[in-house]
Amino acid sequence: MKNMKTHLKPVACALLAVFVIGGAGLAFYPSSTQAADDKKAETAKPALTVTTTKPSAARLPIKLAANGNVAAWQEASVSSQSTGLRLAEVRVNVGDVVKAGDVLAVFSAETVEADLAQSRAALMEAEANAADAIANAARARTLQNSGALSAQQLSQYATAEQTANARIASAKAALASQQLRLKYTKVVAPDSGIISARGATVGAVIGSGTELFRMIRQGRLEWRAEVVAADLRNLKVGTGAVVKAANGSEVTGKVRMIAPTVDTQTRSALVYVDLPPAAASKDAPFKAGMFASGQFELGTSDAMTVPQQAIVVRDGFSFVFRLNANQHVSQIKVQPGRRLGDRIEVLGGLTADTQVVVRGAGFLNDGDLVSNVAETAPAAKLAAK
Repeated sequence: MKNMKTHLKPVACALLAVFVIGGAGLAFYPSSTQAADDKKAETAKPALTVTTTKPSAARLPIKLAANGNVAAWQEASVSSQSTGLRLAEVRVNVGDVVKAGDVLAVFSAETVEADLAQSRAALMEAEANAADAIANAARARTLQNSGALSAQQLSQYATAEQTANARIASAKAALASQQLRLKYTKVVAPDSGIISARGATVGAVIGSGTELFRMIRQGRLEWRAEVVAADLRNLKVGTGAVVKAANGSEVTGKVRMIAPTVDTQTRSALVYVDLPPAAASKDAPFKAGMFASGQFELGTSDAMTVPQQAIVVRDGFSFVFRLNANQHVSQIKVQPGRRLGDRIEVLGGLTADTQVVVRGAGFLNDGDLVSNVAETAPAAKLAAK
């Protein structure tokens, strides 16, 4: 029993020391945690240094976007007016610019020239016969009161004179017809424009009415924009439009006409916009049949804008960060509108005196503490350099 007590004494002393040390640790723990919190509160730092600005008022253009096809203002079909003639020469090709009256193709004229010579000879014969008939009728009229000729003979001479004159008229008509045939052996442009299609082939024997060429009259193209019925009230003849080609180049045109009907399937109407003549040249970016987008210019209106840097897009929505009086930021959802240079219209959500974060907005989260610094003026930046 004495030996057991002797062994328990060291164990009891050890347990006592553990409790004393543990108690001391428990006594000091709350005091250490509070000091750490106080130190953290004292050393809180801004998450980012930013610059801010206020929304500014501006006059922005009102535009109506649309899509459509580019087409010829009018197309002219140049056809053959001769029958059974061989095409001897073709002088133009697709893309050539022609003027009214320019010769586009020439038919072989040997047959027509022979028929023309025959018609001239027939006219000469008719004129000779007519001269004889006229002379006979004149002599008969001088003998009318003498009784040398009967009334029947006088009538025959008068009829022969009239018949001869009719034959002259018929011969002249035949001659004019052959002259027209000779004229039609040369195919000429009916108007100025650009050749857009060619069906003429040298050596072919072509019938009357066969299309040889197709041309864009006066080289004029138009943009046929599809506009929904609800937006037609904003458009009128003369409204300006900026049309963009596939390669990005733009031209300015004007509304020539608005279609009187609306498509029952798409509920949209065609708006015809005249493009400048240069748009149809060989090297022009616009070609008939191509697709193009554009915008109609409908005037201007007041708007509230912020710099493009202030708009942050997250999860498909647009936000700005408002700087509060306590130097914390609040995330505000906005709806962007029109764009003017590096500024974007904001539709609602902001007031004119709202401080909006510009530089650094993309790195912030709602509630972050920031440090706001003044924006350095461009002149100061240049001076520093």
